[in-house]
Amino acid sequence: MSDNEMMNLEELGNLKEDFEMLEEELMKNERINPNLYIEYDVKRGLRDSAGKGVLTGLTEISDVCAYNLINGRRIPAEGKLYYQGVDVEDIVKGLEKRKFGFEETIYLLLFGKLPNEEELNLFLNVMFELQGISGRFVRDVVMKASNANIMNAMQRCILTLYTYDAQADDISAGNVLRQCLELIAKVPLIAVYSYHSYRHFRKDDTLLIRNPKKGLSLAENILLMLRPDGQYTELEAKVLDIALILHAEHGGGNNSTFTTHVVSSSGTDTYSSVAASIGSLKGPRHGGANLKVQNMFADIKTHIEDWTNEEEVAAYLQKILDKEAFDRTGLIYGMGHAVYTLSDPREVILKKFAKALAQEKGMMEEFNLYELVECLAGRLIMEHRKLFKNVCANVDFFSGFVYSMLGIPEELFTPIFAIARMPGWSAHRLEELMNTSKIIRPAYKYVGQHVDYIPLEERD
Repeated sequence: MSDNEMMNLEELGNLKEDFEMLEEELMKNERINPNLYIEYDVKRGLRDSAGKGVLTGLTEISDVCAYNLINGRRIPAEGKLYYQGVDVEDIVKGLEKRKFGFEETIYLLLFGKLPNEEELNLFLNVMFELQGISGRFVRDVVMKASNANIMNAMQRCILTLYTYDAQADDISAGNVLRQCLELIAKVPLIAVYSYHSYRHFRKDDTLLIRNPKKGLSLAENILLMLRPDGQYTELEAKVLDIALILHAEHGGGNNSTFTTHVVSSSGTDTYSSVAASIGSLKGPRHGGANLKVQNMFADIKTHIEDWTNEEEVAAYLQKILDKEAFDRTGLIYGMGHAVYTLSDPREVILKKFAKALAQEKGMMEEFNLYELVECLAGRLIMEHRKLFKNVCANVDFFSGFVYSMLGIPEELFTPIFAIARMPGWSAHRLEELMNTSKIIRPAYKYVGQHVDYIPLEERD
């Protein structure tokens, strides 16, 4: 056995043949006839036959809109996203040169209203006091068992915080609010410190642990703690602040937020709930999509000589759709959304800031390539799949590009998403605990057979 506690498939040694037999048995007996899903009208993925989510709850936290109702018909419209009834586009426009946009958004999501100046100052003072992590916790928890998957490290650290909380299992509204605010303030430190620990212990980089500064926004502190020189421009901090706002919440039906509702309905503690939601977001079908977009564009840049040539770009995108290029899945990542049709409002907003940042960084050539792919891909996907529904770019299309321009390493792409989504998860956890009393328990139809028990000595 290797030094690792867990064996990988190559290390099974004498067990390999036995394991292969077990794998064959698993694959033979665990497949469900796909026609049964139709026969029993099972809403796979909690979606109906048209792809619309099945109604499983009520929320006041956010509203995702992609259609207008005209004469009883749903007509595709430009996408809109509302936090506690306030249009996210208006939130971003209203910030002007103020730097605590994400903090204002946290307040709005948790308390249902935008704070006035006095309320914001009080809230900021609370957040400044909660954001610290002791050197002992960094040494004994964050730096232990470091690995490249920072989402895994975040889960481990958050679950360990349970043992540091004398009221860990108290799910009263006030205590859960306290726990949520502490996690919102501390998770950015956990993510950045986990990254630095991984680089130090696994890559021999110089260990960099810099404390956040009171008076700085959460976005500013992330850049301060992450960068060796601690320097950043006003635009860089602004763009990261906007990215955090746009990722903060997206309705109760997305996978990780639904996980929050499901786990919270069992009455479990806040740390277990957040760890479960991070586990959901960690999946490449959810939080890892922006990294897929980045990898796809790296491949496109390698295989296309002239980034401005529409015919050449379109031809290569067609190869991707035909499963002849990139990862051969037939997917153009960052395109399409389960709800939005004509546009994803988060992408529309982030694109403007991506352009401004690209201008500051001298990366307009790359930005123009992204814009060209966005322009061509929707039409190509519709033609390829014979769709009548418009296919628009989603927020993942530009987010990875923005993170790269900000110097955020790929290992932190999904953790930044988790940092942003903490307020949304927190608001939904509180909503679940304060408004419902039933554990979420959907039904599954048994489609196997009942068989007689056979004694061991009589089995084949």
